[in-house]
Amino acid sequence: MAHLIVHHKVENFAKWKPFFDDHASYRKENGSLGSKVFQSSNDPNEVFVLLEWDNVTNANRFIQSDQTKSVMKEAGVVGIPSIYFVEEITKV
Repeated sequence: MAHLIVHHKVENFAKWKPFFDDHASYRKENGSLGSKVFQSSNDPNEVFVLLEWDNVTNANRFIQSDQTKSVMKEAGVVGIPSIYFVEEITKV
């Protein structure tokens, strides 16, 4: 199972979150199995998203898609997000 961790700043979390929520069906169509959203304790506009995927290929295709890039821009993502493709190796 693959995971995608995205870290980025947003102009306004309250504006960004509905875009993220509305994009859930597109994520699912592309292999997403679910997600969790976190905010920095020091800055609510610093966002971390953990997404679970069926495989790394689909996660990479999703993050590179024009639709994903367009939604992120419209939602108010500031700058270039840090994106990490990771695989879970143990569960505690």
